[in-house]
Amino acid sequence: MFETVSENRCFGGVQGVYSHDSDVCGCTMTFGLFLPEKAQRAPVPLLWYLSGLTCTHENAMTKAGAQAWAAQHQIALVFPDTSPRGDHVADDDAFDLGKGAGFYVNATQKPWAPHYRMWDYVASDLPRLLFNNFPLDEARQAITGHSMGGHGALTLALGLPGRFSSVSAFAPIANPTASDWGRRQLSAYLGADESRWARHDASLLLTGARFDGPILIDQGAADQFLDRLRPEALAAVLAETRQPATLRMQKGYDHSYFFVASFMRDHVAFHAAALGA
Repeated sequence: MFETVSENRCFGGVQGVYSHDSDVCGCTMTFGLFLPEKAQRAPVPLLWYLSGLTCTHENAMTKAGAQAWAAQHQIALVFPDTSPRGDHVADDDAFDLGKGAGFYVNATQKPWAPHYRMWDYVASDLPRLLFNNFPLDEARQAITGHSMGGHGALTLALGLPGRFSSVSAFAPIANPTASDWGRRQLSAYLGADESRWARHDASLLLTGARFDGPILIDQGAADQFLDRLRPEALAAVLAETRQPATLRMQKGYDHSYFFVASFMRDHVAFHAAALGA
């Protein structure tokens, strides 16, 4: 079950924050869920938002401006946390490993393996709770995310065929196996065998997998982390494989939530069209 942390009226709907004991992560997890007004009468489509490094469930929930556009299309939004939490959960002094940096993988290495199972958390544990307890239409799901969360959105969409109607990303870590934001973390969580990393790299996945729905990616051209994000690798494989997608380089925009908020309306409308909302 779950506990209600808070619920606030928001654009005619309700922005809630809830906590629950996660079986896969072995700790208490917290998530945000926005339900539009229509959810009082019938199940509504669900858009997942996966956040980036250092974030909790709260960052996008309070900074991305997504609820206004979700209310317009009568879509629910879920904001999961980015890692397991608690005093008993392993951590690292660096901001890009450990708490706040789960990278949406199932860790196999010590000391991370007991709790860092964010792939299973997003793919099965949290969905089970959501669809059993809230008025959500399981057949209509879409996914988006920012930075590390953009990486998670792309890899989950490609790795779970048929689950999501559409996928988008804001400044995703597009090629983590070749990036400072990837090699260190994937080796820590998954071990030295790089063949185990490939299923968590969208640029590698797309060489052998296709996504049947629409793809939208926005990248700030003034992003201070472009060398770590490697959008050029993703653009190259999209062209090489002729995977239908829209990748936009946005002039003057950086990596911040000001960038995310600037294009959130486009992304919600993009998913609403794919979801038939």
